[in-house]
Amino acid sequence: MDLRSVFNFKRLDQLDPRHYRALIAVLISLVVLMGFSGVIAFFFTLRGEEQTLVPNVVDMELSAALVKLQEKELYPRVSLRFSSDPETRGRILEQEPLPGAIVKAGRRIALVVSRGAAQDKVGDYVGQTVDEVKIHLQTVFGSTRQLITVKEPPIYIYDPSPAGTILEQSPAPNVDLSGPTQLTFVVSRGPEKAKVKVPDLVGLTIQDAALQIEKSGIAFQFTMRPTEGRERPGTVVAQLPAPGTLEDPGAPVSIVFGAPAKAEGVVVGLFTQSLPEYPYPLRAVLYAEPPSGARIPLISVDHPGRSFTMPYALPEGSVLVLQVLNKVVARVEAGR
Repeated sequence: MDLRSVFNFKRLDQLDPRHYRALIAVLISLVVLMGFSGVIAFFFTLRGEEQTLVPNVVDMELSAALVKLQEKELYPRVSLRFSSDPETRGRILEQEPLPGAIVKAGRRIALVVSRGAAQDKVGDYVGQTVDEVKIHLQTVFGSTRQLITVKEPPIYIYDPSPAGTILEQSPAPNVDLSGPTQLTFVVSRGPEKAKVKVPDLVGLTIQDAALQIEKSGIAFQFTMRPTEGRERPGTVVAQLPAPGTLEDPGAPVSIVFGAPAKAEGVVVGLFTQSLPEYPYPLRAVLYAEPPSGARIPLISVDHPGRSFTMPYALPEGSVLVLQVLNKVVARVEAGR
């Protein structure tokens, strides 16, 4: 069939029926061909760019890593993070996708770049307290391994500076950090105290004895026993050393308390709490909390640590609370 004869007409009603069917067939073929071409083009587009292998850029300098990615037609998405090693500054810590993954060219590769250590030099801590330095270091290295630690215990010496003040440090300030570093501090014990005069406590009630201890500044160690002979219950019945003795303020005076007579609704006992040995005396306060009523302070002293003892006679259900530097270190029910 001659296609020229099919298309050689001026009006549609002049077209031969056979030629009309041929025209329809041609148009349908063109539509099918266009559809097939579109499908082929779609699949070519879907296949996209060529695939490539993700290189390993971990531990590389950022500039070198960018060149490596560019060679593979890959592009970076960079984020920064502190690390625990100051030597890693500017290097790649992590990458995503991982090395060896097959991706399309043009893919974004997430890179985590080290900002180095959160602190790259030793700070100047002279004049601060050890606790202040520890808190500061925990804050600085909160999200990474702590590069700077404090050696325990510090070296304590007597000095006119307030007790707890850092006088010297090693390493010195501004030394570069090349890895984990331990600080050694020389810390003030406070001024060396002169010897104190032991007061006469025999015959005093526990309340009066506590007042004398607070005024004199002596260390103390209580024991309690039933009274004997003419000893008066509820009072101090013996002490060592004798009254008037000059004693080192850190050496405890042994005080024997005669147990008071039993009374209904009253609990009698000896509060005992083991403490660390402090490098210098710390403020310690023993309170009593009766079942009803306000908290009652029993004694408030600068205590050297080790053993804290204190007799008591309190209403049943009372609670004894020991604080050191305003921190509760013991809380027990009287009589337990």
